[in-house]
Amino acid sequence: MKRATAAPLLMLGAALAFFAAFFLAPFAVVIFASLTNSADQSFTLDHYIKVLADQYHWDVILVTFRIAALTTLVSLLLGYPLAWYLVRVVKWRAWRRACVILLVVPMFTSNIVRSFGWMVLLGRNGLVNQSLVGSGLVDSPVRFLGTELGILIGMVYILLPFIVLAAGNALAQVDPAYEQASSDLGASPRATFFHVLLPLTLPGIISGSIMVFTLAASAYVTPALLSGGRISVLSMLIFQQYSSVFDFNYGGALSVVLLIFTLIMVGLAGRVGNIRGDRP
Repeated sequence: MKRATAAPLLMLGAALAFFAAFFLAPFAVVIFASLTNSADQSFTLDHYIKVLADQYHWDVILVTFRIAALTTLVSLLLGYPLAWYLVRVVKWRAWRRACVILLVVPMFTSNIVRSFGWMVLLGRNGLVNQSLVGSGLVDSPVRFLGTELGILIGMVYILLPFIVLAAGNALAQVDPAYEQASSDLGASPRATFFHVLLPLTLPGIISGSIMVFTLAASAYVTPALLSGGRISVLSMLIFQQYSSVFDFNYGGALSVVLLIFTLIMVGLAGRVGNIRGDRP
């Protein structure tokens, strides 16, 4: 075999080996544990029945994906205008570069540190409540910690850059001449956005939304810290089973359920994106 041919195969083989060793093998262990009895390793579906037949677990699943969906929606509503501003409005490259750096740098900080920061900001005597009370918007401090709103704020802050970067990249690929042509043909700015710009950037929106949704659905640190234990999501239950109860079989079933529901949601989002993209 020629050296020029062997090198790509070796690189591909190394990547596949890494994927198999650090993803497929652990995933197979989790699936095997979820389908076996811890006492005699016999096949059983009791762990899945325990998860899916209990109303408490369905409530946790609903909370998990409600927070993930709201995080995705709010991140999109905030992130797309910011991406449009960076790509279409900012002309000075140095300022655009500075904005991107400010957007990306927090991602190099641990989620634990950033979540603790939001615990301080959202506390009863934190900066957010002091500002709300001082401005007269509220009469007494608002309880953010231990609520879904507090979790949502922290999640949006952490995951917003994914939407901005994905949507910004899609916007950068759209030639401004399309928008100019739409305007020249008499279309209003609103019509140009909904019929020209939005469909052309839809792939970036879908990819960014999928990243945010999957990360939000599987997040543990931010919901655990900002909820104070008052609200449970699936990742918290999984962590509890693996680290405290040591019930790997039940924890494996919870993990697989989280993965399946996430894949269903992602598949539906991709399907919606394909349908919208196929429309004339």
